[in-house]
Amino acid sequence: MRVVVVGASSGLGRSIGVGLAHGGATVALLARREDRLDRAVADAGEGAVAVRCDVTDSESCQVAVEAAAAKLGGIDAMVYAAGVGHLTRLTDADKATWHSAFDTNVIGANSITAAALPYLREAGGVAAYLSSISASQTPPWPGLGVYLTSKAALDKLVEAWRAEHPTVGFTRIVVGDCAGGEGESMTEFPNRWDTELATEFGTEWFTRGFITGTLLPVEELVRVVDTIVRSGAGTSIPTVIVSPRPAG
Repeated sequence: MRVVVVGASSGLGRSIGVGLAHGGATVALLARREDRLDRAVADAGEGAVAVRCDVTDSESCQVAVEAAAAKLGGIDAMVYAAGVGHLTRLTDADKATWHSAFDTNVIGANSITAAALPYLREAGGVAAYLSSISASQTPPWPGLGVYLTSKAALDKLVEAWRAEHPTVGFTRIVVGDCAGGEGESMTEFPNRWDTELATEFGTEWFTRGFITGTLLPVEELVRVVDTIVRSGAGTSIPTVIVSPRPAG
């Protein structure tokens, strides 16, 4: 199983890339930060390779996918785990913030998919994309309007790819609260959030029941992703929802 994992230098992407490698897959880990990619490859072990890729640059996506395919001898599956999440009120969200979210969460996903498509079609393979419960399973989370709008667009993008290329398995993986693994495998999603704003909105999310304090074990997410990427030709898994079980 030859898998390209995009956004694999940290967080859930790193957890997935390393986890798939430990499960026997041959993986190409793609991301911008080469030093972190090298450490992720070291954790993944033999058979894992690092390829630098900036998903906001379509040419970089094309070059990276071709390099990954050459190193792996083809591509059976692609997992898109790259993502940015801005915490801001919509009244304060400027043009740069909107572009940042869509460049990575939507346009980057499209660029990578377009580059990987010939290999996925040849293999009858699978493309999987990490989405969020905030985009489809709950009412909008205050403060995450830019992020959840971009993830809703990603959801529709996955459906559009499936409609145009039915011989490839396109799967949307809707993820609930998950902090990732340890060290650099821990999610960096909230690292750049304003602390005061995060406290204000975090309290509201908890009050409204959007978060409960229970986290999805990252090993369970990896297990689900592993099942999806191994499903292959002839199997359709449009959407999978992976969220923590309520406490108690």
